[in-house]
Amino acid sequence: MTLLSVLLSADIFSQETHVRLTNLPHVYLQTFNGYGITSTTNYVYARMWYVDETDQVQYFDSLQIRVRGNSTASLAKKPYKLKFNSKVKLLGKGYANTKKWTMLANHADKTLLRNALTSLMGERAGLKFNPAAKFVDVTLNGSYIGNYQISDQVDVRPHRVNIAEQDYPLSSSSNTTGGYLMEADGFRDFSTGWNGSGPTQATGFYSSQGVPVRVHYPDEEEINDTQLNYIQNQVNAFESRLFSSNFKDEVNGYRPYVDSLSLVRWYLCTEISANVDGFFSAYFYKERDDQHFFFGPLWDYDIAYNNDNRAREGTNNTTRQLMVRTGYGSGWGNGNRMWVERMWEDPWFARLVNREYSKLVKDGMEYYLYHKIDSLTTLLSSSQSLNYQRWGINQRTLREVVLYSTYDEYVTDVRNFIRSHIPYLTTTFASMLPDEPTPEPGPDIKQPDFVADLDYYYTIQNLSASTFVDVNADGDLLCANARDAASQTQQWRIKNLSNGYIYIRNRITGKALCDMSADGATATTLTGAQIALARPDSSDSRQQWDLVRQANGAYNLISRFSQHAANLSGGNTANGTPILSYTSDERNSVSGNRMWLVEKADRAIIPTDIVSVSTDYALAYSQLTHRLHFAAEDMSMLTFKATVFNQSGHRIATFNAGADFDTSALPAGIYIVTWQHDGRIRSVKFVR
Repeated sequence: MTLLSVLLSADIFSQETHVRLTNLPHVYLQTFNGYGITSTTNYVYARMWYVDETDQVQYFDSLQIRVRGNSTASLAKKPYKLKFNSKVKLLGKGYANTKKWTMLANHADKTLLRNALTSLMGERAGLKFNPAAKFVDVTLNGSYIGNYQISDQVDVRPHRVNIAEQDYPLSSSSNTTGGYLMEADGFRDFSTGWNGSGPTQATGFYSSQGVPVRVHYPDEEEINDTQLNYIQNQVNAFESRLFSSNFKDEVNGYRPYVDSLSLVRWYLCTEISANVDGFFSAYFYKERDDQHFFFGPLWDYDIAYNNDNRAREGTNNTTRQLMVRTGYGSGWGNGNRMWVERMWEDPWFARLVNREYSKLVKDGMEYYLYHKIDSLTTLLSSSQSLNYQRWGINQRTLREVVLYSTYDEYVTDVRNFIRSHIPYLTTTFASMLPDEPTPEPGPDIKQPDFVADLDYYYTIQNLSASTFVDVNADGDLLCANARDAASQTQQWRIKNLSNGYIYIRNRITGKALCDMSADGATATTLTGAQIALARPDSSDSRQQWDLVRQANGAYNLISRFSQHAANLSGGNTANGTPILSYTSDERNSVSGNRMWLVEKADRAIIPTDIVSVSTDYALAYSQLTHRLHFAAEDMSMLTFKATVFNQSGHRIATFNAGADFDTSALPAGIYIVTWQHDGRIRSVKFVR
């Protein structure tokens, strides 16, 4: 037994009963001689008992603890950094085995859940590394100090930022290309080689554009000048290209230096959460033998989701603001916002943001966040009550925008922010898309016979059978049905592409026409593959089409991928008749089965599709959010109920007109909504 162990087990410490006070695990900490923990640099020795959910007690001897954080370190409820004397798998299987862990106080966040919610968002978005979030109650030196979140220290190791570790010490044959873990650190919390008493080993640098970069790995005990010079040169090379005149070039610009998916997913999580510090403090890393910079993990989101009362463009409400415009971290020595500002000048980046954001929304990110908020709120119910008996819930701690008297009101505030912010981002990102260039004559540019009006949806009618292009019951194949003026699955958005082809998406499903012919098909191959509807991607040649005008004013619909014509199978007039990718030859000009009349239908309403309108109210369904809801100037009139049926007539659900109905859990298919108002029964059809 060490001398320290003897001292820590002495009778000067009160004998506590190590039990849980709520449903959460409980951490008991005792410092040596009851010392207070006040320093952000000097550790205090302590011992710890961890009582898990099954009331099993795990004891840790001779660990060290200090205050962590920047602005939060000055708050009454301190966040802490734990350093054990040997590696511990503190959170069990699937988590890191390491000495260093953090205990986040979340004192500036009255919901206590913003950091955990953002980590879950990063996981949903596809970021590779996302910090752990284990909630516990904590007692320090015999006094309960509140609810805490045990999380990862952001460092390099398995189950954290799992990149290559470098040799220590370096040899002449060591590979110093990676890995590196860095932070664009607006706090400039690093040494640049000199302090008040003399020279030190640098642990960071200012980039050529003035971004303060802290190197977290290799850490201050291992890094040397060779490694630091290498990574500084890599960052400067990236910036040199990013701020050059040909920065948009895919080969000679900045793109070869960034991992595009981690970049855009990190950025989108910053915007969805409206983290004003998202650029002021931002992690990124580099793998060995790979010149790309990867972005993440997400960290420090307690003032996100509109929880910062500092002025932002004349208002402290971030609901309708982009962080790339208003967040902190721009200018010399203040984070990396200037990088993303510059990237937004590149049409490639704008398209990438819109593409990935649309995927997140269509995959249910909004309702995923609601679900996680509900789960976390339930988990924290007892502990948050105990926490606020200790700290008080209606007092401003740091920069809270609003103060409430109950925990549930703070949680509702986060939910309402998400509800308003996600549609705002949808519209704003779309408005930042570059205009498609006007096609110019040339060997690779086809001159279109049809120029679409983007203000309208279109119907597409078969010349022979007089039936209309529609979607099948499952919503994923193209067919023809008799005209139904109330059915918006028969309405299509048509867009001219810069290469002269067109791109066709269904109004309700949002999916695009896709040629399913086998690879290698030719114009005269009689495959008869039914045309499908697929997740939209205008760069996919299977989703690019040509409307070729015939002398009678009708059009052939020709696939760029196979050169096949869209053909109504057998000219059949029955509902559900498949539309096939079929032979394209001289019969295109005489066969009515291959000819289509394209006419304007309703004016386009984006991003929410109105499926039924009366003089007093409207029923809307959004394919972006999967929300079915009524709207009216006077919401108090929405006192009736609506019922959702599947195509077989089975009742799925009933909801109040004044509330939303989330359809994201429903299988794909056609559904009917019915309701009664003012003595009239109404019904509409929509496709999930």
